[in-house]
Amino acid sequence: MSKHIGGIQQIGIGTSNLHEEWSWYRRNFGMDIRIFEDAADAPLMTKYTGDKVQNRVAALALNMEGGGGFEIWQYASRAPKPADFPITLAEIGFLGAKMKTRDANRAHAHLKENGASLLTEVISNPLGQSHFYLKDKSGNLFEIIEAQEFFKNIDSPVGGVYGCMIGVSNMDKSIKFYQNVLDFDVIKLDEVGVFEDFTGIPGSNQKFRRVILETSKMPKGPFAPLLGTNQIELLEPLEKKGKKIFENRFWGDLGFIHLCFDVQDMDGLREKAEARHHPFTVDSADSFDMGKAAGRFAYVEDPDGALIEFVETHKLPIVEKWGWYLNLKKRGDQGRSLPKWVLNCFKFNRVKN
Repeated sequence: MSKHIGGIQQIGIGTSNLHEEWSWYRRNFGMDIRIFEDAADAPLMTKYTGDKVQNRVAALALNMEGGGGFEIWQYASRAPKPADFPITLAEIGFLGAKMKTRDANRAHAHLKENGASLLTEVISNPLGQSHFYLKDKSGNLFEIIEAQEFFKNIDSPVGGVYGCMIGVSNMDKSIKFYQNVLDFDVIKLDEVGVFEDFTGIPGSNQKFRRVILETSKMPKGPFAPLLGTNQIELLEPLEKKGKKIFENRFWGDLGFIHLCFDVQDMDGLREKAEARHHPFTVDSADSFDMGKAAGRFAYVEDPDGALIEFVETHKLPIVEKWGWYLNLKKRGDQGRSLPKWVLNCFKFNRVKN
């Protein structure tokens, strides 16, 4: 990836019960490292919350196997709305989160034992990666896929976020965006058909153009060893066109609300995005306090309006109970990773069920 983007930091998940949902993610996905939990207003997001400041509570959770985390997000000022139509594989927007695993069969057995709603058996995707699909307790779609790169072996059947499945209305426009703005410059797959490995997912029995994107360069930045490499999968339905998943709803309503990248040099990234005709629609411009953490955040929209978040971390609790906080604004070389022993200390923030 470029000097700007250091990997997927987290995927945002709107919920109606943060702690109940998080308990499910801890038990099933090993998402048990609390980076922060914070209640506050969201004054900068009124463009996406009905021109009104909304109050919310959010928690950022990670898995020490490596990969991105979850920002589990709940409105406190209103009842979050579900989509008023069934979300199928043919809709437009964030369809599902990709979660990494060392062993798809072990992960499948673990989730089956826990009573998860499994949609498919373990099968290979067109790239030869073993994977399967399930839904969480709220009906959100997840893909568990074998990957090669992990931060630490904690014997968790499922690791962190590896990527995202995104429904698009115009594949060529979307490829251009994810390549030119987000640096997913390698096309690993570009095929049209009815895909056997989707069988069991609602809406899968039609033709799709399916594109899988990866990056040619390893990510750089303070958290790169933990976040790892990523994969973006774009799906364009070619028969029955779906609806936008967040049509007539607010950011923060139920489902996948954004895809967030850890970044450096936000001003440089802003210039790059503007030059590629995708200007920031939200920019905190300076450090924004998130309780125990702080940073600058911004948003762009993909060609269909799906929200991509950028976060430049300024302050972060390494071990909150010890009062150990890291000020990243004082570091010199922005491309340099934090020592692995420092990142490994996140384990002391574990939340047990």
